[in-house]
Amino acid sequence: MRITEAARRLGMSPRMLRYREALGLLPPVRSQGAHRRFGPEELSAVAQGVELEKRFDISPAELAFALRVLSEPSVAQAVRDLGLRIGRVQAPRRALDFEKEKALRLLQGRS
Repeated sequence: MRITEAARRLGMSPRMLRYREALGLLPPVRSQGAHRRFGPEELSAVAQGVELEKRFDISPAELAFALRVLSEPSVAQAVRDLGLRIGRVQAPRRALDFEKEKALRLLQGRS
């Protein structure tokens, strides 16, 4: 179906559907005449995205960025680094750190 019909079925404007496509929230499917075409899979993907946005109170742009973080390791690392710096993310404990803490506790118990 064309974008106007897809937007009507999804309860949004064709402009919002184009915006979501530009953000990468659905695969660009076009007919031979370069018109956008939407099938059941595309409609379902948009509906799933809208549901996530409502459930987590986020915008389409925030959802698109979350997908980018999941798919681009360098972006994920940069976000993780910021999270560590501002205290929103804790550094994973390494096995060696655990053993060191365990040994220190044992030594403190002997004093």
